[in-house]
Amino acid sequence: MIRAEGQDRLERLLADRILVLDGAMGTMVQSYGLDENDYRGERFADHPQELKGDNELLAITRPELIEEIHHRFLEAGCHIIETNTFGSTAVAQADYGLESAVRDMNLAAVAIARRAVDAWNERTPDRPRFVAGAIGPTPKTLSVGPKVDDPAFRSITFDALREAYAEQARALVEGGADLLLVETIFDTLNAKAALVAIDEVYEALGRRLPLMISVAITDASGRTLSGQTVDAFFHSVAHTNPLSVGVNCSLGAVDMRPYVAELAEISSTFVSSYPNAGLPNAFGEYDEEPATTSALLREFAESGLVNFVGGCCGTTPDHIRAIVDAVEGVA
Repeated sequence: MIRAEGQDRLERLLADRILVLDGAMGTMVQSYGLDENDYRGERFADHPQELKGDNELLAITRPELIEEIHHRFLEAGCHIIETNTFGSTAVAQADYGLESAVRDMNLAAVAIARRAVDAWNERTPDRPRFVAGAIGPTPKTLSVGPKVDDPAFRSITFDALREAYAEQARALVEGGADLLLVETIFDTLNAKAALVAIDEVYEALGRRLPLMISVAITDASGRTLSGQTVDAFFHSVAHTNPLSVGVNCSLGAVDMRPYVAELAEISSTFVSSYPNAGLPNAFGEYDEEPATTSALLREFAESGLVNFVGGCCGTTPDHIRAIVDAVEGVA
């Protein structure tokens, strides 16, 4: 097995400390109150479809805003920031008619994150920072058919997903990411398409980056949306030799804990956990305060469950700053 670039360095750091991921890009973008013109910019001023809500497009049309968000999380003390590319695949961007802009989105997002991380590495060389190329699940699923009267029907094929993920992964690697993060996995077959694509890109480019994988457990059933348990999920992806396997999104830390504990028990890799700021309220907003989230994650750390922590939906730089303080000094 060929070692991934930079994996030895990350493993040395993980032997000494818990590494902290950033918080929620979407939550931060929403706080700026952007309008349609912000999303369009000059390049897409005449685009025929509405673009508001396509946060990944902001890497092209509002790069200074995305860079500001990265700096706010880095200032809070996180070690790893995710590129603003959660939905930067042709499959996801088809909703906006922007499939042709996908490579540019990924390259722009990596460049922004790279600038921010490099600036902080120069400023605080004793606290190394890294860029994780974020790869999200897409709006389509391979395991569940959308037609009740035709259970065999699927809205997309494995090969189509694989090709879309390959386009994204290639841009993230070529753009300068330090590692790749396949996250918020609700359908393991979708994740398999991403993992196959990443491996093919690594082979084609002749280089490998460390790989993090993170699953979303949807509710108290302890299963993904496509029906897998944490145990089954881990054994479905372990063959890719990831740096870490973890749990993110869907749940707050309280409800996520049993699944992180199960993963820590069976995993042969490092373990990550980046929960939401509690569960959403009646308005879809997250009310859990930084002190609460950070105390819960400190307990994860002190119990020996995690190597990476961070925040998902609803988490702000204040949450990340509190998490950094909470796990500082915990082995």
